[in-house]
Amino acid sequence: MATAGFHPTRGELVDIGGRRLRVVRAGPETVRPLIVLECGAFGCAADWAVVQQRLAEKGLRSLAYDRAGLGYSDPGPRPRDGRAIATDLEALLSHVGEAGPLILVGHSMGGLLLRVFVGRNHDRVAGVVLVDAVTPETIESPVAARAINGFRHAMKLVGRWSGIGFMKPFALVVGDKIGLEGEASTEKRRIYGLASHARWSAEEVLHWAATSAQGREIGHYHPDLPVAVVNAGATRLPAGLKAIQAAPAHASARGYVANIVGANHSTLLGKRFADPIILGIEHVMAEG
Repeated sequence: MATAGFHPTRGELVDIGGRRLRVVRAGPETVRPLIVLECGAFGCAADWAVVQQRLAEKGLRSLAYDRAGLGYSDPGPRPRDGRAIATDLEALLSHVGEAGPLILVGHSMGGLLLRVFVGRNHDRVAGVVLVDAVTPETIESPVAARAINGFRHAMKLVGRWSGIGFMKPFALVVGDKIGLEGEASTEKRRIYGLASHARWSAEEVLHWAATSAQGREIGHYHPDLPVAVVNAGATRLPAGLKAIQAAPAHASARGYVANIVGANHSTLLGKRFADPIILGIEHVMAEG
């Protein structure tokens, strides 16, 4: 059974070889690239509900999913680093019959994970969109390294104490900072309160440095790969970190950078600010 103990009301559970990942697919069948949406730390498929709806309205199809142990998905083998997560996504796409071409969209820590996946699957990736994302190079900044290390230490405590139930009341307050509606909002809060979700999310964060090293070993995206960077304008970051965020787009011959005034790290995925993400996706799709 999935770690949540009940079936999702949105999406489906896909067996990838003895364990299942929850998948939410949207949009009509089309020959255009599949848009694969990778959530950030502590995220789930629900994070992308607004984006998926708007993509479907434009006749574009997308796939969001819960990584192993997160949301409604069964746990996967340790360590939960970038290679393990890329292997799971490769298996998932194979089991749902999606060979490519693909457009990869990553929010927050999802941007870190995409470097590993794209490096292993560059022949079927048509473009990348990074949404207020971190990259493998982020950890090279002393400011960011200290923040990441502090986050990792906090996640050790979350992973250790998640089973005592403190996540449920916490989820009522901060479970949906995106501003989702309907079943997606209910789902987001429910998942955020699960001990299993907290424990396996923490496991991913604990391997942040290892995943960063894996991404740096693979190297930068090919300069011909279309890359869009869509950042939250209200997120206060030092200029150096902003430059690191935008670097993948500037290094691309077909890059695109947008800073969305008023949006923060979470609300960028919500109803008010999702359209710039769609524009970034359309840009890489047109350039691919």
